This record gives sequence, structure tokens and C-alpha cells, in this order.
Amino acid sequence: MPKGYVIARVSVGDPHAYAQYAALARVAMDRFGATILARGGRYTALEGEARPRNVILEFASYDRALEYWNSPEYQEARGHRLGAAEIELCVVEGID
Repeated sequence: MPKGYVIARVSVGDPHAYAQYAALARVAMDRFGATILARGGRYTALEGEARPRNVILEFASYDRALEYWNSPEYQEARGHRLGAAEIELCVVEGID
């Protein structure tokens, strides 16, 4: 079964609220078995608009990644992020 990946590109406007989001999102990540492959760090824009924070989470499956996003734990965290950051967020299925 292919793994699932949550990929986020983020521009943080309110660091305090985003920190609350990140702490609560971590609870959901732990519950759903996420492995953090990238979180912030150095980046180089090669084409298109870049965002300064890039996150890649790995899950056991695509469905597990969606369960994470739809969970009450993540949705609670998300409430702290709304208005605190601009974000593109997607779930991608890996290669089997």
C-alpha cells in the first residue's frame, strides 16, 4: 500500500497563533502516526511563487493522511491557524 503525504506551503503572519496551531497539530500527528520529513528549514525557489515554510508529513497511507486532516484534533489545531497564515495544503499518494 502506498504511503500518503501531507504537503504544506506556508507564509506565517501571526507567529504566536501559528505556534499554538503547531503544538496542537503535533498531537494529531502523533495520533495518526505522522513522520515529519521536512518542517521549515532552508529552501530555494526554482520556479513560481515560494513560501518560507514548507512541511512534508508522511503517513502509512493516503487514507490515513486524510483521517489526520479530518480528525477533531487537527481541526481544533486548524482553528488557531486560520487567519494566522496563508497556506496551500494537499494530500498526495506515494508510489507503491
